[in-house]
Parts: sequence; C-alpha cells; structure tokens
Amino acid sequence: MSTIARIQTFAFSGVEALPVEVQVQIAPGLPAFLVVGLPDKAVGESRERVRAALTAIGLSLPPKRVLVNMAPADLAKEGSHFDLPIALGVLAAMDILPRDELADFAALGELALDGTIAPVAGVLPAAMAASARELGLVCPERQGPEAAWAGRIQVLAPPDLPALINHFRGTQTLSAPSPPRLDDRIHHTACLSAVRGQESAKRALEVAAAGGHNLLMVGPPGAGKSMLAARLPGLLPDLTPAEALDVSLVHSVAGMLEDGLLLRRPPFREPHHSASVAALVGGGHRARPGEISLAHLGVLFLDEWPEFPRPALEALRQPMETGRTTISRANAHVTYPARFQCIAAMNPCRCGYLGDPARECAKVPGCGQDYQMRLSGPLLDRMDLTIEIQPLPPAELARAPIGETSDIVAARVAAARDRQRARGGARCNAEAEWDALQSTADSEALALLETASTRLRLSTRGTVRALRVARTIADLAGLARTARAHVAEALAFRHRMPGRNG
Repeated sequence: MSTIARIQTFAFSGVEALPVEVQVQIAPGLPAFLVVGLPDKAVGESRERVRAALTAIGLSLPPKRVLVNMAPADLAKEGSHFDLPIALGVLAAMDILPRDELADFAALGELALDGTIAPVAGVLPAAMAASARELGLVCPERQGPEAAWAGRIQVLAPPDLPALINHFRGTQTLSAPSPPRLDDRIHHTACLSAVRGQESAKRALEVAAAGGHNLLMVGPPGAGKSMLAARLPGLLPDLTPAEALDVSLVHSVAGMLEDGLLLRRPPFREPHHSASVAALVGGGHRARPGEISLAHLGVLFLDEWPEFPRPALEALRQPMETGRTTISRANAHVTYPARFQCIAAMNPCRCGYLGDPARECAKVPGCGQDYQMRLSGPLLDRMDLTIEIQPLPPAELARAPIGETSDIVAARVAAARDRQRARGGARCNAEAEWDALQSTADSEALALLETASTRLRLSTRGTVRALRVARTIADLAGLARTARAHVAEALAFRHRMPGRNG
C-alpha cells in the first residue's frame, strides 16, 4: 500500500493566507501526473514545470501514477507559488526528502525549468501565517528577508532545488536570510518652495496632509494642480511600524515588494484616467488588489477626475467610507484594505477655461455644467476640501517670493499627526468619530457649524467632515480646542465648484 507525503502551503484571500495541505501519492498504475483540488490553469501547469525541474537536476518521476491533491478541495488554488510545495511533496513521496522534517515547514515558490526557485507574491502574509502555526517557511532566496519580518520563524531561502535537497539530506547548510530591513532608500520629491504664489492652495494642501483629508482641486490647464499634488508625498510623515507592515502585506500579495524591504513611506498611486473598475478597486481573473488598495494608508491621486469611467468613479464611494473593498465572486468574497487619501484634480469644463472671458468657449455655462455633472453629488460630498486654483499672471509670478520648503511644512504636519495619535481613537482626523470631535470643540464653534450646515444645506456627512477639517486646523495651530475661526476656515474649503448648480 502506498503512503502519502504531506507539506503545507497557502492560498490567498485578500491579504489573508489560508492553509492548504499538498498531499502526494505515488501508486502502481499507468504512468500519469495528476493535480486535483480545484487548481487554476497556472497550478495545473505546475506538473510540467516540476517534471522539467526534476529532469534538470538528474531526477525523473517513477513510471507510476503520481496524484497530487490540494486540500481543502473546495478552495480555489491560484498562482504559480504551488510549484515548490508540489515538487517537495513529490520528492518526499519518492523518499528523496525526509517526510518528518518537511512536516515542520510550509513552502511556496515558482520553479524554473532548470530547477531555480523564482520569486512569488504573498511571501509576507504566508510567513506570518506559518509563524502563527509554529511552522518554518521555505521560500525563494530573494524573498528570505521578506519572510523574516514574521518574527521568530525558521526561514529556508534556497536559490534552487539542489540546494534545498542537500540541506534536508545534511550535505549542505543553507545560511539564514539577510535581516529584514525597512525601505530606507531616499525618495526625491519636489519641494513645495518651487510653487510660487498659490498661498490658499498650499494651505489647503497642508491641511489635507495633516489630517489625511480628501482634496479636490479645480482650475484651468496649467494652473498648478498636478504640481501641487506632486508635492504632497514630501509633506507626509513616515509610516509607523504597524502601518508599514499593514501596507506591505497588500504589496506583498500584489508581488510588488522589492528585495524584501517593507515600505517606510506612504504609497502614492496615480492611475491614468482610462483605468477600469477592476484596475481601481481590484478584481480580474485572480481578484488582485486595485489602485485603491495599493494606496492603502497613502495617497490616490486622480488627475482629470471627470474623465474616469463613471462606473469606476462610483465604485470609489463605498471604500472611501469603509476603508476596505470587497470583490464578489460566485464562489467567494475577497476583501482588501483600502483606507486611502483621495486627491483629485479637474478642469472646470471640457475646454478648461470656464470663467476666463478671453478664452472660454461659446457653450458657457452648459459646457461646465455638463462636464461637472459627470461627478455625482455623493462622490463630491466625500471630498473634505474643494479649492479653486487660478493661474498667476506672468508679472505676479515673477515677483512672488519663495515660500516655505517642504521640510518646514512637513514638520508642522508631523506635529499635528502626533497630537491626533495622542488623543487616541483614530489614526488621523479624517477617520475621527463625531463624539470625539464634538468633545474637543467650543460651543461657539459648534453653533457656527450648526448654522452653516443649515444655510449651506450640508449633509450629515458634510457636517462631520467639516468638523474633522476644523479639528486638523486646530492641531496645526497647536490648540487643544476647536474654535469658531477653525470651523469658519473649514467651511470655506467646502464651497461649490464654479459653474455647478445644485
């Protein structure tokens, strides 16, 4: 009677690693190599990569029936990372590797035809799941430092199959992977001092950075909207260790972590306006994370906002409120974190010159109204700050003094973020609850907010977001209480776009 070799690996649902047991049986019968357990095409092709890799290192499959089962059988198995556990299970079933030692490890990796082990997505969540189950992890050599972030876990990171076989057989010892490191590379960003004039726009950018607020910039071509957005990353503080791990989990599942370095800076994503719903919110055949998840705890910059497909824009509404996105499939629901700061830029109309008597087209005001109506009211209501940017005349631009550098503004932003964390309850003011905001506001400030909300017909969401912005303005000023002046400035940032009615 044939015996069964077993080794652990993982499938992925969002950023969660689900345990999968690879069972290999070699039994008498017609020669065959079968993979069962709901594999996708990439997993089904593993048998050919495994066969070629074994041949390359001087081994061959026995002329028997080789059956690979991946349990649980009703869980979809997707991706090429099942190559390595299948190969190890086959080698254990052939008595080339010790089965008892393999039982203490989980494995994932893609095999090349010459037996080398190529990098795969998801090593970080797999390492954390293996650590929770008190297992070691076998992964590609380049991703050893990434796996080491899981803490107290034995990591084997061989370059190829022969090195791994020799390690288990005791003829060679694999060295420990390099210590895990944060991404400490210098990321050069444009300095805010290069932006001449535009003081109100720079103030709005500082408030948005300090509180993690959504910001919409409206202005004609060349006014400086994209230039301002490009300077936002230089104002944001570094991620905390917990945030770095949270963000890196998403990027690991997407296969975007370089050299096992955890992200230290908030991500900044700027998709093209031709992006589809799946590209923005996630999806596709394998339900990969979209741009909003890759921007988790960072910035999503949407230039030419109304030019995005309407379904893609409307799909942003729920993640902007909940901080996560759920991709529904017939047999599963995949959830990714998506707590991002949305920075959007747009022209006031299709031709871009609404409000400029010398250049605006003959379709005014219908040109602007039709263009702006591509954005729904609920979507606009989720923008905490809306500013209108006008280009500076050449003479005024030449005389404008050099403003503060990004480092100076970033120091104020970091101090404001520290005050927000010290209060507890929310990572930043953009996520603060009403009760916490109300408890730190003066009675005069709340009275102004109530009056303005009635007269401006602000929604409940708009009222809460206005108070969040006011709390950030108070934090930038170093004040413990939100005053009337802070609410007034916050309300000034919620004006309607030019040319839009209702």
